[in-house]
Amino acid sequence: MSEIVAFYAGTGTDHRGRRLDDLLAFDHDELEQHHDFIQWLFPLTVPSGVLSEAPLVDSRCQAAFRERPELRANLRRALAVMLDFYGLALLDGRIEKSASFASRAAQWLRPGNHNFLRLTRIMTSLSLLGEPALAAALQSCLERLYEEQPERIGPVTIRYWRTAT
Repeated sequence: MSEIVAFYAGTGTDHRGRRLDDLLAFDHDELEQHHDFIQWLFPLTVPSGVLSEAPLVDSRCQAAFRERPELRANLRRALAVMLDFYGLALLDGRIEKSASFASRAAQWLRPGNHNFLRLTRIMTSLSLLGEPALAAALQSCLERLYEEQPERIGPVTIRYWRTAT
């Protein structure tokens, strides 16, 4: 079993011995301050430049997520935590601003913020792990944010977001 599958199944830990539920219990400050969890919550097929020991998605991992609904359910839980961090929410298949958007956006929606990279990672990982509709919903939401505030997001970031799914 891959490290990612074990982690998402609740039987494995990340490189620091934390379980999925430990990471999902992080508050907003912890989500902002820690930079070594996002690679576990939203793994990719390419190595992380920040955390070289982060596990990578391979074809067996992708198959496990396709075949095991509990893994995808936990992936959706991880997405919900991160959406809340950004002041967003999943509503009827769409990702929209939540009531906390203004206060949360003040923390991350500014030029060059590292959360722009996290959002790219989240969309890509969702697509890889069998949730392309959620990746597209996030992408659509971010497109709307770009239309509202292009000066905060910038043309380079939107190009990455547009190719992430």
